[in-house]
Amino acid sequence: MKRITVLLADDNRVVRREFRKLLELEDDLEVVVEAKNGLQAVALIKNLRPAVVLMDIAMPLLNGLHATRQILKVAPATKVLMLSAQSDDVYVEEATNSGAVGYLVKQTSTESVCPAIRELQKGNTFYSPSIPSRLHKRNRKK
Repeated sequence: MKRITVLLADDNRVVRREFRKLLELEDDLEVVVEAKNGLQAVALIKNLRPAVVLMDIAMPLLNGLHATRQILKVAPATKVLMLSAQSDDVYVEEATNSGAVGYLVKQTSTESVCPAIRELQKGNTFYSPSIPSRLHKRNRKK
């Protein structure tokens, strides 16, 4: 079985450690490296080319939105799954406009992160459960 390679990018060491533990329980997922800021994530992507980047939106030096844009210029096949404490539609739209194909709210992401990574690898999008219905309702009003 080919494993899905993942780069974890979050400025919080505890968050990175918890996501690493969670992903390492899965036979088909492999954390290849961790980054503590967006600049480091961009630098690491150039050599490693992981399938998926689990990217915090709010990081020092280079936030997740700007890092996502740069990553996709260098490695367009890489899928970015944005992580944020914010669930506002504005953040979701900014992440999508940056090139992220998934968005998880940190508070509810532990049960969704592994299925989300698998869906992104298949070429699909993935959002925290409350987000798609909210965006769908909002787009119908336009």
